[in-house]
Amino acid sequence: MDIRHLRYFIAISEAPSLSAAAQVLGVAQPSLSQYVQRMEQELGVQLVARSPRGTVLTEEGHLLVRHAREICASMEHCISEMRDLGGAIRGKVGFGMPPSVSMVMSVPLAETVRVELPDVRLRAIEAMSGYIKNWIEDETVDIGFIYDLEKVEHFRIIHVLDEQLFFFSAPDTWPLDTPPGAPVPMQALEKLEMILPGVSHGLRKTIERHAAACDVNLNVVIEMDAMTQIKELVARGSGHTIFAPAAVHDFVARGELLKAPIVEPTISRPVYLVSKPSRSTSRACRAVEQITLEVARDLVRRGIWEGNLIES
Repeated sequence: MDIRHLRYFIAISEAPSLSAAAQVLGVAQPSLSQYVQRMEQELGVQLVARSPRGTVLTEEGHLLVRHAREICASMEHCISEMRDLGGAIRGKVGFGMPPSVSMVMSVPLAETVRVELPDVRLRAIEAMSGYIKNWIEDETVDIGFIYDLEKVEHFRIIHVLDEQLFFFSAPDTWPLDTPPGAPVPMQALEKLEMILPGVSHGLRKTIERHAAACDVNLNVVIEMDAMTQIKELVARGSGHTIFAPAAVHDFVARGELLKAPIVEPTISRPVYLVSKPSRSTSRACRAVEQITLEVARDLVRRGIWEGNLIES
């Protein structure tokens, strides 16, 4: 078998019959049938079952086509990398971002990539951290930001920063005796009407864990797994919330929300940049990763992304 035979077999697996596969490949049907027979003889197994309704892969055929796709994809990736090695960095990079990170990071990252890597096509996809883990695992995206390392021990991990969570309220419904910006003990939030994500959300788990540590039961009146809607509700005076400042930067800048850091205990969460080490990383992906770290550090130093950088 060679690469051509494997590509022929992939086409057979995707067509309803040998004649249809032959038309797609531009080869004669008898020749295609001979290719299949030679592979079956070489492997000593039956790969295709023929019937009046067309062709169906056997169990051995399904196994072969799975490996054939991996081998052909690896070969194409190798050729692409070899061609690009001496030239401009180019290619597509899929990037998964949680909403709070995307709010502060996606636009400056996209602008920087466009200027510094004009032949790279960045695709930023916004989703909850759990979805991003799955997307990196199944290679829907190349890299992504996540907040926890549960079930990702095999990922390549860069700890970028730790961000502190803050209390937020509309200016005309500020409920605390202390002014905005002054540290607020967690105990002071116990009787306030809170709007938070549902209990399965990573942010909610972090908040509840810290609240339980000081025996505080938060009064959650609305649960909503949508950051934009939570911000809108809080800005309209329907309750208060807890977020990372990056997620609410736009509302604070417009004066629609006020904030105060939470203490006793301080609530912080790590932000990790992760990728799948078993995946052959392209030059484009490595270049975007480096720019991502530079942009993140710049945003933190300028106070746009509030957090403590983890120096590597």
